[in-house]
Amino acid sequence: MTLLSMRGVSKRYGGVQALSDIDLDISAGAFLAVIGPNGAGKSTLLNVMTRLTPLSAGTITLEGADIGALPTDRIIRLGIGRIFQNGRLFTRLTVIENVMLGAALMGSPSLLSTILPGGGSAQQESELCERSAAMLGEFGLEHLANRTIDSLSYGNRRLVELARVMVARPKLLLLDEPAAGLNLGEVEALMERLRRLRDAHRLAVVLIEHNMGMVMRLAERVVVLNFGSKIAEGTPAEVQTNPDVLRAYLGEGYETC
Repeated sequence: MTLLSMRGVSKRYGGVQALSDIDLDISAGAFLAVIGPNGAGKSTLLNVMTRLTPLSAGTITLEGADIGALPTDRIIRLGIGRIFQNGRLFTRLTVIENVMLGAALMGSPSLLSTILPGGGSAQQESELCERSAAMLGEFGLEHLANRTIDSLSYGNRRLVELARVMVARPKLLLLDEPAAGLNLGEVEALMERLRRLRDAHRLAVVLIEHNMGMVMRLAERVVVLNFGSKIAEGTPAEVQTNPDVLRAYLGEGYETC
C-alpha cells in the first residue's frame, strides 16, 4: 500500500532549481534511503514533505489525501515525524520534558502548555508523562528522564530525538543524517534500533545518510538525487552499479568498464 506519493514535485529558490519534477512512492513499512552528492536536494526533499518549505510545483499525498498546502503541525498530526541533521532538542529542559513535547504535538495545540508549570490539567500532564516515560523505557533511557539535555552524551541526545518523534506515533519517519557525529559502536546500535522501530511500529522510514555502509545494510530501496533531479532508483545492489550514479559521485570523466 502506498503511504506517501509525490508527483512532479519541484522547488525553486530564485534562479536555483533545488528539486525538479520528482516522482516518488513510499510504501507502508518501507525502508527507503535518499542519497546524492552535497547540494543534490536531499534535505529539500524532506522539507517539502513536511511543509517546512512550500512547493513550487507538484503534489504530495499521504494515504491519498493532498497534504501539499497543510501547515507543518497538521502534517505531524497526520503521521509524519522528522529528525533533523542538527539536533533540535531544548537543552535546558529535561529528557522527559522534551519527549512530552513530542507527545503533546499529537493533541490539540493547547496541550503544548501542559509541560509548563501550571499549564493544562493534572490529568493531561499525568497522561503525557506516562506516555513519554513508556517511550523512554522502549529506548532504554528511563534512567536519564530527569537529566537535562545539555548533560547528555551526543549519542544519547540522538536517541532522545528519536524518542520524541516516536512518542507522536508517526506512520512515516524522516531521518536527515542520523548517524552524523556518532562513533562506530553508536552507528551499529542506531541501525539495530531503527530496524526494531520499523518492525515494532510498522513504520515507513526515509533515510538521508552519507554513511554508505549504513545505507546499503538498512535500505530496501535507494533513490539517488543529483542537482535536484532523480537520476536512479532501485535496490542497493542496482544503485551501486548504476553508471549515472557513479558519474554523479566520481565526476563526469568517470567511465565504467
